[in-house]
Amino acid sequence: MNEDIVFADLHLHSSYARACSEKMNLEVLSQQAKIKGLNILGTGDFTHPKWLEELKQKLKFNNGIYEFNEMNFVLQAEISLIYKQDFKQRRIHHLILAENFEVVDQINEFLDKKGRRDYDGRPIFGFSSVELAEEMMKISKAIMIIPAHAWTPWYGIFGSMSGFDSLKECFQEKTKYIYSIETGLSSDPQMNWRLSFLDGITLISNSDAHSPWPHRLGREANAFSMKEINYQNIVESIRTRKDFLFTIEVDPGYGKYHFDGHRNCNFSCDPKESARIKSLCPKCGKILTIGVLNRVQELADRKEGYNPDNVPDYKSILPLHEIIAYFYNGNLFSTKVKDIYELLIEKFGNEFNILLNVEKEELKKIVDAKVAEMIIKNRYGKTKIIPGYDGVYGKLIEDKEQKSMKEFVG
Repeated sequence: MNEDIVFADLHLHSSYARACSEKMNLEVLSQQAKIKGLNILGTGDFTHPKWLEELKQKLKFNNGIYEFNEMNFVLQAEISLIYKQDFKQRRIHHLILAENFEVVDQINEFLDKKGRRDYDGRPIFGFSSVELAEEMMKISKAIMIIPAHAWTPWYGIFGSMSGFDSLKECFQEKTKYIYSIETGLSSDPQMNWRLSFLDGITLISNSDAHSPWPHRLGREANAFSMKEINYQNIVESIRTRKDFLFTIEVDPGYGKYHFDGHRNCNFSCDPKESARIKSLCPKCGKILTIGVLNRVQELADRKEGYNPDNVPDYKSILPLHEIIAYFYNGNLFSTKVKDIYELLIEKFGNEFNILLNVEKEELKKIVDAKVAEMIIKNRYGKTKIIPGYDGVYGKLIEDKEQKSMKEFVG
């Protein structure tokens, strides 16, 4: 793969965010990002005072980007907005990227007028997305506001439970400042291409990681062709799609909200079945949590399989730990999985290289032939997932019955 390609995961959290690992610190993140094959990380949580203090102490600004331990960092935060609009309560999460600490301080000064920032890495505020866009643009036109995990039922801009039906409905006259959305684990670009109102919007993918280990960090990411890594080039690439090569996506069925369902009732179904049962859980009789696939079909104005021109491509791959664990009792944290993973990293450098580039015959020198075959099938999207629903991750179960792999790998 071209040496000018850089991989960026621009959405993660710190140890100061709820339900996050205490290992979400710069030392561990920079180390694990290299193992994954990432070149750029979001800092996570620049709104939290203690984490921001640590970022200011440790990050060094060099040629338009922040650095720590030979890893590049973009100043990044996620905020939760809960407010009423059009007689409906909205719960929307937004990703914010900023070019430097001076701008971050101004963002936090504005947020301090709206509420507290010190109780969680992802703080909650009661003002609208329209006001957010307006106020951020007053601070700096280089700030990026990106609706996070756009289709998540509870907190996505298009979510079934509290979202909007379009960007225009959410941001109104400030929609012109929105250049991108984050697809989230439960959708991929192919699904988003079915909505014509997203034609001018760049689709990005990030991990939203709560722990720093490679089966979480970089599980979704963005690939740019970039000789000089700096904030300006990252923003320009997202806004214009120039030098934006592709996104790394998990199979959308792997995400926690792909199908409709009820977690407590251990029930899930596809949109067709959901329509047949009128979205009522057959076990408890309550309304199902309507998943991403159903919501996309509700808003889509194009048929499934539509492919637009001149947009970044995507590669659908599961994390390497998932592939290895499939053959060894499904435990991501077992010693066996850890040992095999480390052997592969030692031989081939980083996980993205293994997932995207290393030939099967080379893999077979290190791992069982069936594992090597599965890595290659994963590379070409030829794996099968039991879809996730209502907060339950999807599960890799078996290979799909497909044409000979010779068609794909020669």
